[in-house]
This record gives sequence, structure tokens and C-alpha cells, in this order.
Amino acid sequence: MALILKKKLGEIEVRLVEGDITEMETDAIVNAANSRLAHGGGVAGAIVRKGGLSIMEESEMWIVARGEVPVGSAAITSAGDLPAKYVIHAVGPRMGEGDEDEKLKSATLSALQFADKHHLKSIAFPAISTGIFGYPLDRCAQIMLSNVLEYIKHKTSLEKIVFCLWGDESVNVFKKTFERLIDSKSQ
Repeated sequence: MALILKKKLGEIEVRLVEGDITEMETDAIVNAANSRLAHGGGVAGAIVRKGGLSIMEESEMWIVARGEVPVGSAAITSAGDLPAKYVIHAVGPRMGEGDEDEKLKSATLSALQFADKHHLKSIAFPAISTGIFGYPLDRCAQIMLSNVLEYIKHKTSLEKIVFCLWGDESVNVFKKTFERLIDSKSQ
């Protein structure tokens, strides 16, 4: 895990790291999920490959008990054999389905609310919807980071929020966006 940036904002530490989210030792990692919580490829597939089939089985039980998870919402399961305790499955938008920005904001906030509901101290996010869902990386960084920064202005159990990014492009876009948002808030 390569630390890219770390900033203490009040009582909460926000970090940008480059690495594999399945290796994060946070209370929860966020899975960029689909509404059926199917674990095929991308982050979801890696989570099951490394964390074990119990994560997929719990996801399936969630769907049976509650139905599909609407876009912009989240679900939670244990993390199986992963270092994290929980996986929060945040369902982001597919590009072109309409109202994508609001749905990504809602997915981000839903994940944060699940963390608070379970009194978690730390959470790690990927760049939700930027893989096969085709969401633009720059818009993702702007929406996710600005909403996290707004969320932590209020009471939360979280002490550390990590954005675990994959590849130079993601790292550079999130780093520039984060620095710009922090600079604009300090003026």
C-alpha cells in the first residue's frame, strides 16, 4: 500500500492510497457493487476471490431477504477472510442511466451511514462506478471526495476514511481533486 496523501480534518484522518482494497486493514471496505450484489469481476470479484465464498453467500442471502439493492443504496456483509471486518456493498450508477451524479452521491453517503450504524472507526472506498460502469473518473473524485468532506463535518463514529485507488490515473485525479477541495475550504 503506497500512501499518496494524508490529511487530518478535525478528528478525522482522510487518506489517499494506491493499492489493493482487499488488503486494507480497515473496519470496512466498500465494494463497488451492482444491484444484485453479484460478484463477477472487478472489485467485487477480487473481494470474493480473496475473502472467500461466505461473502458471496451473505450477499445472496441479503437479496433473498430484502430484494435487489437500489442504485444509490448499500448493503453490508461480513468480510470473510479479508483483513477488514465488513464489506459495504455500495451500488453506484451506470453511465447513461440518468441522474448519475446524484446516485453516486447517494451510494457514497449510504456507505458512510452503514459505517456509522455499525459504529465503525475506519472505512476504505474504491473509485465507485469508474470500471465497467463507465463513470468518468474526474466526476467520481469530485462527488465522492466533496461528499465525504461534507459528511465528516457532522458527528460520526469514523476516525479514518481511506480512498484506495488503483493505477496512476486514479491516484492523480483523486489527489488533484482532494488538494483543490481542501484549498477551497481553507479560503
